[in-house]
Amino acid sequence: MRTSRSHSTFATTFAVLLAGVAAMAIAPQAIAANPTIEFEIVKAGFIIGGSGGSGVLTYEGKTYPLKIGGVSLGATIGVSKAELAGEVFNLKSVADIEGTYSATQAGVAVAGGNKVAELKNGKGVIIKVKGKQIGLEIALDLSGLEIGLKKQK
Repeated sequence: MRTSRSHSTFATTFAVLLAGVAAMAIAPQAIAANPTIEFEIVKAGFIIGGSGGSGVLTYEGKTYPLKIGGVSLGATIGVSKAELAGEVFNLKSVADIEGTYSATQAGVAVAGGNKVAELKNGKGVIIKVKGKQIGLEIALDLSGLEIGLKKQK
């Protein structure tokens, strides 16, 4: 009976050890960080606003330069510059970052306020950013913001 019990204990210990090794192999993928984005936007307008800027997407250890543009309609009054950084969700390939984004959350900034935005494009990519906005602007949304990949030289 001792032999049967020691085999059973060995099998249980081996199974637990094997499960632990498997969990460690999966762990780096499970804790991999979401892609990140940083960009700067200069925005100006009265009712119809225009914006432009540049940024960087960091995806799977590589950086990709971005161009930012767009037009928003609505309550856009003033001039501002925003420096934003955050995470990107639902990105399946680098090309998915491209598109026209609409804001899912509004923000207001007056003379140096914090800006928080959640943007979504037609491919389901969601960008959650925060940062500083300098200037005077009352903007109800960032609808129409366009993000594209810059051509690499």
